Amino acid sequence: MQHAHVGISLFNATDNKYLFDHNAKKYFVPASNTKLFSCYAALKYLGDSLPGIKYWANDTAVYLVGTGDPSLLHPDFKKNPVIDFLQQTKKPVYITDINWKDEALGNGWSWNDYNDNYMVERSALPVYGNYIHWVQEMGDSVSNAAQEDQTPSIYSIPEINWKVRFNAGIMRKAFFVQRNRDENFFLITEGKEKKKEQDVPFVTHGIQSAIELLPDTIGKQITYLPEFKKLPANLHTIYSQPVDSLLQPMMYRSDNFFAEQSLLMVSQVKLGEMNDSRIIDTLLKTDLADLPQKPRWVDGSGLSRYNLFTPNDFVVLLQKMQREVGMKRLQGILPTGGKGTLANLYKQDSNYIFAKTGTLSGIVALSGYLYTKKNKLLIFSVLINNHTGSAGSIRSRVESFLTGIRDRY
Repeated sequence: MQHAHVGISLFNATDNKYLFDHNAKKYFVPASNTKLFSCYAALKYLGDSLPGIKYWANDTAVYLVGTGDPSLLHPDFKKNPVIDFLQQTKKPVYITDINWKDEALGNGWSWNDYNDNYMVERSALPVYGNYIHWVQEMGDSVSNAAQEDQTPSIYSIPEINWKVRFNAGIMRKAFFVQRNRDENFFLITEGKEKKKEQDVPFVTHGIQSAIELLPDTIGKQITYLPEFKKLPANLHTIYSQPVDSLLQPMMYRSDNFFAEQSLLMVSQVKLGEMNDSRIIDTLLKTDLADLPQKPRWVDGSGLSRYNLFTPNDFVVLLQKMQREVGMKRLQGILPTGGKGTLANLYKQDSNYIFAKTGTLSGIVALSGYLYTKKNKLLIFSVLINNHTGSAGSIRSRVESFLTGIRDRY
């Protein structure tokens, strides 16, 4: 770490004083620590339940407006009130995306990560998490020796009518699905595993892909209204899931898709449209106007290296979250030692740390809350940029530092 850039801010919330600052006013790329800002916005503006869909109806039809809710048909959620509503309606269904004012991929995202499940496209009407779950499996009745010559069963969830081609005559050690960059064309290469799964983002084409995937589930077609000009004043809302049921997996597994859609849902609630740059600008001028250094904040997840925040910014944000939300709720959302992205860290005497990790190449970050052995509540942010070592070894160094602070105070 001696050649890395390190920033640390440590605040004693019990005694209301700073204990230590090191480069705490300097800007760092925070990676997924950015999700703390999206989480704060969601906690403040989404209420108790996610807005699943907005609609209005007349005597002849039902008209839908997407809200950005990522839970629709997502495998994490078993109940789908929006699907129930669409299945029950007897009228023709139409949809508009007039409120979508953003792009599928975020500002500064790495273009060649498009096939990876951590860079799912954003959209006004996500379905199935905006990815296709591919599965290859061999029959259980086949012996290990015979599996070498067996043709595996390969299927997708959901089933799709998009273009699929097999790499004929080629079998890799590992099953792999490659999508074309700009179209839903999937090239499948068989592997030798007994069972292998892969999640591949699909091209959303606005809401077009959702419109194509929904009819089999709801039992009717949805018609797109491309020329729609203005929404009615009084829209009805179908609510889907408890807010914390989205935020907890978002923070535990550092789910980029949930973070992006959370910020877009806040934009819809507060501004009446889904627009990252507008909602970020609005939040920085209102709720977050008291940050000590104005951040450069560009996305909801932290995938972009354009994001720049200071350790002091995170400490002030975490103070606001403690005051406005309360530690009991935050302890249910943020992972603790041995859980989520902290699964291999802070295991001894767990439940004393509740924090968000952040990792990109050359970047390690950790910001959150720490209860000391004297039962004081400390708020901290450790941001490390431009390291050339192992991320795991640097996380261990941060763990040693924070454990020492806990023992001392």
